[in-house]
Amino acid sequence: MRTVSISVTEASRNFADCVNRARYQGTTFILEKNGVPVARLVPEPKPKEAAKIDADSSETEPAAKNLKRPRDRAGILPEIW
Repeated sequence: MRTVSISVTEASRNFADCVNRARYQGTTFILEKNGVPVARLVPEPKPKEAAKIDADSSETEPAAKNLKRPRDRAGILPEIW
């Protein structure tokens, strides 16, 4: 797996290319703003690896809670999805 550091501006201008390189070449992008790393674009694990991650819900559980939290706080938004 290869890691490449790019600016947020460059990533936004070439987003589709970054996603394709992450998907098909396994490239990880570190996105920088003013030279400071602020985000990371990483390839999704292959299906076999994904099954291993899903089996260990301790990795995905915190993310699921964070996604539900804003809806719980608002309480007024209808579920349209």
